[in-house]
Amino acid sequence: MAYILIIEDDDGIRNMTELILAEAGHAVASANNGLCGVAMATCVHPDLILMDLGLPQLDGWKATRCLKADASTNHIPIIAFTALLSASATRQATLAGCEAIIAKPFELDTLLDVITSLLAKHAQADEQSTNEHGGEW
Repeated sequence: MAYILIIEDDDGIRNMTELILAEAGHAVASANNGLCGVAMATCVHPDLILMDLGLPQLDGWKATRCLKADASTNHIPIIAFTALLSASATRQATLAGCEAIIAKPFELDTLLDVITSLLAKHAQADEQSTNEHGGEW
């Protein structure tokens, strides 16, 4: 399916989400803080990132902005994965570059549906871009 990076500091949520995504057929990697998450994303170039916003060392908003500012990672879709659902937090996540938000605690079907939808959207955009350029860059 897809290679998904989870950047989440809560061990229980991170481990449970890893298990859910692996059982759904995804390859999964994880980081427990924003600095490690940005470094991992830069090295492994996942297909999608689940980004907690309240992270130690580098919060999720800053980590998302770092990834979106880097040409090697700016194409990776990022989902804010957070319990911080105020209007301000949601707006800041969108402005930072998150394409979707999943509230914690989350429903299993919601998590998988949002991931599937976002991956499909990006696959379609990649296909259109390839077709427009004749497969050559």
